[in-house]
Amino acid sequence: MDLVNHTWTQSFLLAGFTTTGALRPLAFLGTLCIYLLTLAGNLFIIVLVQADSRLCTPMYFFISVLSFLELWYVSTTVPTLLHTLLHGRSPISPTVCLVQLYVFHSLGMTECYLLGVMALDRYLAICRPLHYHALMSRRVQLWLAGATWVAGFSAALVPASLTATLPFCLKEVAHYFCDLAPLMRLACVDTDWHAQVHIVVIGIINACNLVLILGLYGGILRAVLKLPSAASRAKAFSTCSSHISVMVLFFASAFIVYVGPPESRPEGTDKLLALVYTFLTPFLNPIIYTFCNKEVREAVRRVTQSIRAMIKRPRGSSHRPFTW
Repeated sequence: MDLVNHTWTQSFLLAGFTTTGALRPLAFLGTLCIYLLTLAGNLFIIVLVQADSRLCTPMYFFISVLSFLELWYVSTTVPTLLHTLLHGRSPISPTVCLVQLYVFHSLGMTECYLLGVMALDRYLAICRPLHYHALMSRRVQLWLAGATWVAGFSAALVPASLTATLPFCLKEVAHYFCDLAPLMRLACVDTDWHAQVHIVVIGIINACNLVLILGLYGGILRAVLKLPSAASRAKAFSTCSSHISVMVLFFASAFIVYVGPPESRPEGTDKLLALVYTFLTPFLNPIIYTFCNKEVREAVRRVTQSIRAMIKRPRGSSHRPFTW
């Protein structure tokens, strides 16, 4: 790899994935299609929650916040992935690289906190049903959502600022976006201390949220098992299944990449694992929340019927307008 000047006047090079000439356009088009479907799916959930009054509940409010976050999360890394797939090794300025690093980890930590808030919402709905609406008022929802963003963007300052202070001697980033481990490998100095700080900060945040989520779902499980009928137990579990699926995808890949020892993984594994939480999870979230959720499917049907009714209604009709 080439040497880079410590004055930061040169660009880094994103290596991306190694693809042959014949596979490169196919990989680019496939990635682009999934990216556009991801944007469309998450936008669809946001619009659906706003359009259907029966989805104006705390659970779907937090799902719409998650979809909004996923729009930015996937758009932080996929454009550079597409560029490397189309053009091969791609230059990126140090400033843009560090901004991408900070925004990516800020959104990732925000999602970590948000998944904890969503578990808390399910716990209160199932275990404290009589006080649920008082405890999860609109003001509390907005406060919790805002707190996750503030906490996420604040926590990411630590790894991003530590990485920004490193002197770099190499310029080729063995990844398709600027991440912690690939950038630290380019440093002129020993980065063991930096790596330990990153593991502690990211590991503690992930571990604390995971313990909180597991504790809340433990309480949910005990409460559900006490319900008298199988139908009520199935309904209670169905409201949590989507969240559990998303949580497993997110935390499993994040722990492997950022908490496990890097030397235990073969070279190039980080890039493949990164596709899970930067690309696959945002793509699957709308599918999981749509097809695994009966209320969302019914909302889609209601909205579709109302749109058809408005299209078929003749102009100048004196009928009352349709309301959701």
